[in-house]
Amino acid sequence: MSQLAIQKLSADGTPSKEAIDNFIGGHNFPIVEGRDVTFVYRGEADGVLLQHFIFGLETSQPFQRLEATDLWYLTVDLPEKSHLQYKLNIQHGEDHHWILDPLNPHRALDPFGANSVCRTAGTERPEWTFPDPDARPGELRNLYLKSQAFGQDRRVRVYLPARFRRGRRYPLLVVHDGTDYLRFSDLKTVFDNLIHRLEVAPMIVALTDAKERLHEYPDHPDHATFICQELVPWMEKEFPLLGVPRGRCLMGASFGGVASLSTAWRNPGFFGRLLLQSGSFAFTDIGDHKRGPAFDPVVKFVNAFRANPGRPSDKVFVSCGTYESLIYENRSMVPLLQATGMDVRYVEARDGHNWENWRDRLREGLSWLFPGSLWMVYE
Repeated sequence: MSQLAIQKLSADGTPSKEAIDNFIGGHNFPIVEGRDVTFVYRGEADGVLLQHFIFGLETSQPFQRLEATDLWYLTVDLPEKSHLQYKLNIQHGEDHHWILDPLNPHRALDPFGANSVCRTAGTERPEWTFPDPDARPGELRNLYLKSQAFGQDRRVRVYLPARFRRGRRYPLLVVHDGTDYLRFSDLKTVFDNLIHRLEVAPMIVALTDAKERLHEYPDHPDHATFICQELVPWMEKEFPLLGVPRGRCLMGASFGGVASLSTAWRNPGFFGRLLLQSGSFAFTDIGDHKRGPAFDPVVKFVNAFRANPGRPSDKVFVSCGTYESLIYENRSMVPLLQATGMDVRYVEARDGHNWENWRDRLREGLSWLFPGSLWMVYE
């Protein structure tokens, strides 16, 4: 219908500026009508392309121009419950400029900047990711640990839940890329809300960051030493933790998922819980992996893990977006993880490799690994 609405603008000849203004003012963009999603751009250009991040579709799709106007449009078929991040590629002669969609106010931040966001029917941002004035806030502390493994001080941000008491003991969650989770996945807000609602048990969280992420995360022995022999024992001395495997969880996304699995694999039974989001679990059965040299140590680890997985943990939550290039690898890992005897829960969403996807899966993952009293009563 949106394509028809656009075409009706020119039914009686070239539409006036006022008619186009009225059309723009009368819609929210992109226009979502069932599976039809129409993107619109207004401005002088030689060409407009949709640059999206859905693996398997052509990443650059051209807009059509409404004849004799500066209005451009493109309709794509997207299933319901889809979350899409994108930019517009505006062409002027040989010049190409990627921009955020001027007609769409919804943005998603990441370490590289921002993308415009499109959500189709049934995939609104979860209400538990917004600040809740009724939820008592937890506390973030900046602490520093002298690491022998890395030969330097490492900052560790520690989240303490609301109503923290020295007289009780808490599970420990160690988060890779903690600063990015805080900035781009609203992690503190998520913890505050889910703990307040009794969906997730009160826990203490150690948020870590790598100095050289692509070097440290793919099965680096110094990283595993830092986590298991330095960070966790230090946290257990500083805070009232359960101090047993079932009370320890390691979490990460992308390369952080690789770091979580490889650290647990090197120290089987140390972590009783794992939360792996869109892990970069590239592997080879034959030939080259074709993902670039940064993935060489990842492939070496995943190939070794597939050959001898052992039993690195007790419970594992795995999530991945169906629009990611890594969906095949994550799906392939699930039966392998299950065959070890671990309790595995796997979740997919029509989403991509981004921090909003990982944020929106946290409730399901955390409440399964560390259920609060609400779930313990009603399950």
